[in-house]
Amino acid sequence: MSGGIFNSSGICVAVVRGSEIFDLTGKKLYDVKGVNIYRPSGELVGHLSDARGTEKHLDRSTDRLFPAAHPRGKAGRDT
Repeated sequence: MSGGIFNSSGICVAVVRGSEIFDLTGKKLYDVKGVNIYRPSGELVGHLSDARGTEKHLDRSTDRLFPAAHPRGKAGRDT
């Protein structure tokens, strides 16, 4: 599996290469198995809404896994 991961606003926030998810700078963030997203520790943290095709889309509840891509910054709050 490979391709981009897009948040609920349609912005590319990460890339899937094989069974790993990387941020846009190339840092490994998560592992992916099917539609499930796991931390490197093995903890299940979220799901992709659709694992078919090269574009993977997140629902709003899973957007929190990629806070650096949040339009208002890392914490998701106005500063």
